[in-house]
Amino acid sequence: MMRLFLSLLSGALFGSGLFLSGMTDTTKVQGWLDVFGNWDPTLAFVMGGAIIPMALAWQLSRKTRPLVGGNFPTPPAPEMDHRLITGSVLFGMGWGLAGLCPGPAIASLSYGGTGGLVFLAAMLAGMLIAPKAGEKLDRIATSV
Repeated sequence: MMRLFLSLLSGALFGSGLFLSGMTDTTKVQGWLDVFGNWDPTLAFVMGGAIIPMALAWQLSRKTRPLVGGNFPTPPAPEMDHRLITGSVLFGMGWGLAGLCPGPAIASLSYGGTGGLVFLAAMLAGMLIAPKAGEKLDRIATSV
């Protein structure tokens, strides 16, 4: 029960941070990407405000265990393969075109309207298609 409560609390804190920082506002995200136009650097401060404490937390967690049981996940392999590159390109294209990524997309559903729902539906469809597409890419990569 405590684990569920902490998960809910963490998710609520994350969503609140996204909302307060303006990351659910697609024009703010697209303004970050518009380097040669009306550039908005605030996303750099939001990322710095997340990366710095998280880097400290990772350092501290190396010698500890989670408070509610289990283990911390092992670090991912540092290799770059076709799946990572393809996923990164697709994520970046969607982020640049829509101004949303998964966390802010879910938080933006509270605004109402169809834009967030369309993005969420497309995101879920992509998540369902990705494993099959990955298998096909793997077959192509091994046959070359």
